[in-house]
Amino acid sequence: MNIILFDSHELTLPLPLGDSRASHIKEVLKRGVGDPFDVGLVNGPRGKAAILREEESGLVLTFTWGQLPKALDTITLVIGMPRPQTARKILNEAASLGVKALHFVTTEKGDVNYGMSNLWSSGEYKKQIRSGAEQAFCTQLPEVSFGKSMTEVWSVFDSSFLKIALDNYESPGALSQVTVTLPCVVAIGSERGWSLAERNLFRASGTHLCHLGERVLRTETACVSSVSIIKSKLGLM
Repeated sequence: MNIILFDSHELTLPLPLGDSRASHIKEVLKRGVGDPFDVGLVNGPRGKAAILREEESGLVLTFTWGQLPKALDTITLVIGMPRPQTARKILNEAASLGVKALHFVTTEKGDVNYGMSNLWSSGEYKKQIRSGAEQAFCTQLPEVSFGKSMTEVWSVFDSSFLKIALDNYESPGALSQVTVTLPCVVAIGSERGWSLAERNLFRASGTHLCHLGERVLRTETACVSSVSIIKSKLGLM
């Protein structure tokens, strides 16, 4: 955790001692009264905080805010709903890489049971996003949606978007060969890949079918690799 994020409603309240952030401040950062540490307001500025005092109700903190960080890169991932343990990795890594949005969608070959996980119903996915942003020293959190169909989500992206779909089987070339522009959206299939109807949807909407090389990658690896290639081609990393 390279920065500790707070929601705006928390700023005037003591941070409960049982909160993992309080434990991090005291036990990992080893901060005492008056010692500064890095904080951020969710989707707001970065700044510094210090412990004013410790009470039974928690740590009373003071905050000093700086400027707003740059906006997230306009890269969107549309992902065939993966296993929950895979989705956790994707949420964390994508937030670290600074993507604008993630949409976990139902696909024709995907397993519908994955969308019923406690990861989604309990809101745990939000913790994974925050953890990734905190790792990256960033306050900006990507938009996340889940449970919509591939067709429903893909129809939202108009001609202003560069559209890319990763496909190991029918893609004519590598992602590295595509001229990249922003905003862009990248579709990454479920474990069993895309159906014929989904490939036809991509072709009809002017989507580039691309691959990441001869090796078949895990979904989380494909997400990180595709974002890294795109950002590298744009000079963003």
